[in-house]
Amino acid sequence: MEFGIFSVSDVTRDPVSGETPSEAARIQATVQIARKAEEVGLDVFAIGEHHNPPFFSSTPTTLLAFIAAQTKTLKLSTSTTLITTNDPVRIAEEYAMLQHLAEGRMDLMLGRGNTAPVYPWFGKDIRSSLPLALENYNLLHRLWREDVVDWEGNFRTPLQGFTSTPRPLHDVPPFVWHGSIRTPEIAEQAAFYGDGFFSNHIFAPSEHSLRLINFYRQRFEHHGHGSQKQAIVGLGGQAFIAKRSQDAIDGFRPYFNEAPVYGHGPRMEDFTKQTPLSVGSPQEVIDKTLGFREIFGDYQRQMFLIDHAGLPLKTVLDQLDLLGEEVVPVLRRELAAKRDPEVPESPSHASLVAAKYGDAAPREPRPNANRGDNVTGGSPYQDTPAKAGAAFGLHG
Repeated sequence: MEFGIFSVSDVTRDPVSGETPSEAARIQATVQIARKAEEVGLDVFAIGEHHNPPFFSSTPTTLLAFIAAQTKTLKLSTSTTLITTNDPVRIAEEYAMLQHLAEGRMDLMLGRGNTAPVYPWFGKDIRSSLPLALENYNLLHRLWREDVVDWEGNFRTPLQGFTSTPRPLHDVPPFVWHGSIRTPEIAEQAAFYGDGFFSNHIFAPSEHSLRLINFYRQRFEHHGHGSQKQAIVGLGGQAFIAKRSQDAIDGFRPYFNEAPVYGHGPRMEDFTKQTPLSVGSPQEVIDKTLGFREIFGDYQRQMFLIDHAGLPLKTVLDQLDLLGEEVVPVLRRELAAKRDPEVPESPSHASLVAAKYGDAAPREPRPNANRGDNVTGGSPYQDTPAKAGAAFGLHG
């Protein structure tokens, strides 16, 4: 079971101090939060992708590569990469590069996003969002697994003899999660490819998420990837923790009341009862999170949102101390004791390499523009220097 935190990268006014951090301050704070997550023993840090204010994370791979250089064990992920408005060729290139720089400590979550104006900004039509998601991932899946791709679809120019570079590390693509809160076609897509399915599990009762997760598990088995128990499931969640329950309630209330996503709506106590939001002592957060297993069964990844709504950096770091020292160790122990032995762990780069190659050394592609077969590196110009020069536009 992996535990981690994810950020939506909002730059929000602190309703207590009245101050709004700059983008620069918020970006640097996010790096500190990721480093702290590793320090306290969490497994995963994820960042969203947004292209509009008040969010800053328009280029997740740049941020995650910077964090990778400052961490050693932390797995880096996204808490949504936009499969609809990004070109799948660019996703293939950028995340393969991140995979190399992070030495395999990464995966990514694909989603359609929830900001309608982003579609025309990138030349897309929101009415095509679902077919875009399905077609673009089909191409991305091939780009990471085939050295040379010939492809034609409905939403981008065709590809002929195209090789995406760099090739995936050890010839094994990054693991992909498909995130959705309401769309069975996305759950079906995850199941068809044998990928993971992530339910945001924040704004709605757990029963809402359960329907899609059950459907994904059934279809995972249907497509021959293993039993329903072997399907790979991740859950989101929110938490605000203090040593004393009342301190947590008092501390979070002003942020809840003014939060852009649910502020000025239901009372915090009602929202906490009706959704996965946990506000309370470490034991209360433990109890509520353990309750997720009673609803969903065993799953592989639990992520917490703890840095949104204008919470100051010190408060977030304090949250991480409590999460890492008092909450997650108990959750690990309790969930491991109850875990069905048939349920696999969350895939890692090492486990994916082992599944593909066993004890053999993994293939290491060496793309070469002059080669004929795109695998061996042999050049058709080796014995004819004049031809090689002409191919590159060089003249004697």
